[in-house]
Order: sequence, then C-alpha cells, then structure tokens
Amino acid sequence: MNVSGAAVRVGTALACAGAVHQVANLRALRVPPADPPPVGEPVSILVPARDEAHRITATLESLHAQTGLREVELLVLDDGSTDDTAAVAAAAGAKVLTGTPPPAGSLGKPHACGRLAAAARGSVLVFVDADVVLEPHAVAAAVAVLRDAGLDLLCPWPRQLATDPAARLVQPLLAWSWMVTLPLRPAERSGRPSMVAANGQFLLVDAGALARAGGWAAVAGEVLDDIALARAVRRAGGRTGVADGSALASCRMYDGWAEVSAGYRKSLWSAFGGPVAALLALVYVVPALAVLRGSRIGLLGYAAGVLTRALAARRTGTPVWPDSLAHPVSIAAVLGLHTASRRDRRAGRLRWKGRPV
Repeated sequence: MNVSGAAVRVGTALACAGAVHQVANLRALRVPPADPPPVGEPVSILVPARDEAHRITATLESLHAQTGLREVELLVLDDGSTDDTAAVAAAAGAKVLTGTPPPAGSLGKPHACGRLAAAARGSVLVFVDADVVLEPHAVAAAVAVLRDAGLDLLCPWPRQLATDPAARLVQPLLAWSWMVTLPLRPAERSGRPSMVAANGQFLLVDAGALARAGGWAAVAGEVLDDIALARAVRRAGGRTGVADGSALASCRMYDGWAEVSAGYRKSLWSAFGGPVAALLALVYVVPALAVLRGSRIGLLGYAAGVLTRALAARRTGTPVWPDSLAHPVSIAAVLGLHTASRRDRRAGRLRWKGRPV
C-alpha cells in the first residue's frame, strides 16, 4: 500500500501529540487509596449475570471478602440463564433475583441492571460484571474516590487479563483509547456528554444521581450502556470520571479470536463512525506503513504510537513487550472488527448470548 508524504506527516504529528497528551493524562489519572477509610453509608453491590455459572463463583467470593463496608448488600440477578448460574450464585451466598425478559426496545444488560437498581437499598450502587474479581479493599477505595472527587459516577478501570494472542492484540486498546484521547480532569468538570469514558465491568453510581438521570431505563436500548449511562448522568447535571482500577479489579473478558470477534462486533458499530476509523488509520497505521519504505518521519510516528501503547500497558498491568510493537496491527484488527460490526448491524445478524442486539 502506497501512502502520501503529506498523510505520513499529518499522521506522525497527531501520533506525537497523542503521546504528549497521554503523559499529561497519566499524571492526572486518579489512583484509589491502598488503605481506604471505612464507608459509613449503605452500599449495594449488584451483579447482572447470564450464563455465568463457569466463572461467577470467583467474582462472588471476592465480593463477600470486601472490607471497610459497614452496611452492604450483595444482589445477583439471574438474567434468564440457560445454565446453573442461579444455583451457583446461591451456593456462593448471594441473594439471587430472578430476571425477566427485556421488553421490546430494551437490551438484556441495562434491563437487568435496572431491576437490580430498583431492588437495591444503598446510596452507592456498585455494578460488577460476573467476569470481574475484586481485591478486598476495592469497593471501599472506589467509594473514597467517588466521594472525595465529588463525582456521581465512577469507573475504576480493571486490569484486563489477556493471555492468548487475540486478546493481547485487542483488549489493551480499551484503556489506551481514553488515555490518549480524553483530557481526564477537564472531562470531569465538563458537562458535555461526549466527553465521557466508562466501563461497566466495575461501575459506581450515586443512587440519587442515577434516579435524576432516568435510571437504566434511560439507556435501555443502548448496546454501549455504560457510556450511555455516563452521558445520561452528565445530561442530568452530574459529574463522571474514571480511575486507575488496575490494583482493585481484574477482568478476563474473552479467550481466543472467536470470543474477541463476537464480543467486539456486537458493539463496535455504535462506538465510533467512519471519520474516527479513518483518523485511527491515519495516525497509527499510515506511519507504520511508511516505515516499510524507509520513511524516517513514519518511523517517528510509529515510535510515538508504540510509546503510547507501552505507557498504557505499563500503567494498566497488561503485557508491554512485544505487544506494543504490534500497535499498528492492533489498530488494523479493531478497524476490521468495526467494519464487520457495521456490516452485521445492517444485515440484522448481531446477537449476544442468544439475544438480538
């Protein structure tokens, strides 16, 4: 593939600017305390689960082990599982609620989260996915950040456990993307719904702020329900933010290319459009291609992209080398999945856990 010199220069300049911005962001990224103060207010830990019998026990054991919480409840909603999720969760000591099918126009997870929120008694609602394992101080530390920073919604970003090549290629881009693009502290102060990052794997929200935002019903049809919820909180006058949760939580989302592909294709069509895809290619693929024909400017752009990937990986506890060297390949893989996602969306073929998306 031949690329123009102008495109290489522009892509390289933007890659270098992204690296500078990321360094500033990493200094501003909130880090939860390792020894948080006790939480005096009631906390509800809420786990939506569908066909998670094979892994929910580790999640629930970690939730039962939470420290520093004076008043806490743990609720699991069995969202129409076809396996033994409910029985396994009950055996692990959780109170299990029986879910109902989502109504027309609603998707499964936001509907399940809405049912959990309606049943919860806490002033802080902590949503945890069934593939996430928390450290004993995680919830107390996250609540400390939520309250001390004056936020209404907080996502402490879990460490992504990626062991196979497919997961290592794609998963680290989740955290990398907002570290490079979103000005974290200005975004916290901004009321603009577009300036949000969120991760529903581990999400805390003030119960009152959630109600003012319209609850999960406000995002019932959103495939990226976590980002949509953060935007709803913003529109209702609330403040949202992210924190470094790599020492608090870990998540193993997908194993193998089949799971990675299915998981990302279900939602990437909604994550960004064609202009953003083109920009990603310009900044992180074009300079790397120019290196193949000896471009020194392209080498600078490629090195800047590798640097951003390495800094993000080191901060979030994912493998740094040789993964960072393959950053352009990672971007190309995500762009391929984005194309497939949009194609499958138009064809009406997208499904997740047996339900249409």
